[in-house]
Amino acid sequence: MKMSAAEMCQVLKEGELEKRSDNLLQFWKRKTCVLTTDSLNIYADTQKRSRGKELKLQSIKKVDCVERTGKFVYFTIVTTDNKEIDFRCSGEENCWNAVITMALIDFQNRKAIQDFKTRQDTESASPGQQERRMARAP
Repeated sequence: MKMSAAEMCQVLKEGELEKRSDNLLQFWKRKTCVLTTDSLNIYADTQKRSRGKELKLQSIKKVDCVERTGKFVYFTIVTTDNKEIDFRCSGEENCWNAVITMALIDFQNRKAIQDFKTRQDTESASPGQQERRMARAP
């Protein structure tokens, strides 16, 4: 499954999200975020977007702990190395957790299809595999 560079970097959502800091006091800091089809980019400065962190979807295990209060939706992104990153967004129209979850599902589906096609191409390249597969058939 070959994708063009434009498809790979398609922006799915852009806007503000609050991230809980890692320090002892755990303040909520407003960040500008851009979700693409392969990563979540988090920028501290809304204007410059020069210094940012990129969280690749391949390094995200799941979106967890969704809780809605009167004003905010709180959620946690769990990475493949079991680190947790806490976020919150205003509950009216943002729903970042749902968009990130859907992007993660789409990414995992594309990866699974690509892995299947790669495995299928590898099996068809070796002639002995087809004969073994047919011998197991009823």
